[in-house]
Amino acid sequence: MDIKKFVDRRKALKLSQMKLCKGICTQATLSKFERNGRVPSLSILNKLCSRMGMTVDELNQDPSSSVTVIRRRLNAIEKDLMMENYLQVQSALKKINEAHITAIPLRMQFFYLRGMLNAVTNKKPDEVLFDFSQILDELDEKHQTIFTQLAYIGSGITYTRINQPARADFFFKKAHEFINEALKTSSDDEEGHDNYLRLLTLIFYTANYYASKSNLTLSDKLLKSGVELCSQNHVTYYLPRLKFLAAQNAVHEKANEDDIRQLLDEALAFARLNHNQVIELRVAALKNGYVSNV
Repeated sequence: MDIKKFVDRRKALKLSQMKLCKGICTQATLSKFERNGRVPSLSILNKLCSRMGMTVDELNQDPSSSVTVIRRRLNAIEKDLMMENYLQVQSALKKINEAHITAIPLRMQFFYLRGMLNAVTNKKPDEVLFDFSQILDELDEKHQTIFTQLAYIGSGITYTRINQPARADFFFKKAHEFINEALKTSSDDEEGHDNYLRLLTLIFYTANYYASKSNLTLSDKLLKSGVELCSQNHVTYYLPRLKFLAAQNAVHEKANEDDIRQLLDEALAFARLNHNQVIELRVAALKNGYVSNV
């Protein structure tokens, strides 16, 4: 971290240490940072930099730590997570130094990605919930971002796995409430990076949860909303998973045979389009099982 750049900016603006840190931290904290390189908490450093019209990222000396580079890498990982390429996600996350991520939105994205990967690959509950707690208890204390909702469903998945249904239901109900509100304004929501993709993540896992609880009507309603959201935003990443879950529901509902086959064909077509081999295998297995039962 280039602390000299921080000090030079403060002096150029003719700000005393006392004036800069007023209402943010003590002068002693700022002095220890400038003289001894003792970095304060991320939230304090963000506020100090913001007061001088700069970002924490500008203090980074390592180009690989820049916001732009890290954001690009995290977005690529998030796409792989949506495609269920879990080995690639695991490998890519290991290559990112958590200490290099200073921007709060990117830290939330990192903890979400690592927490969700651990949740869906059945890692220890403590590891999963620790990552989500970073979002819920520190980075988004007021629970105002979509990352809080993503942490909710990740927590719900974990509590479902360890057989704590009351807690799982608590988190999925919260996510469902958010989805209903978000869908009302999704056409006007441009906040953040690809939030509609994250909304699709919420929709899919919530639909999957209610399908597992045999509430197929609610699950189907969520899936329909997800498909419509994909259509509105011209995105196909999630269509294989949405269509496959819809086909599973249709089988359990003993729907018309032609409708089931159409859903399976659509899931397979979108899976091939998006190179989603996981869904291709699931479609083949469900088709074989369904044909045998028929």
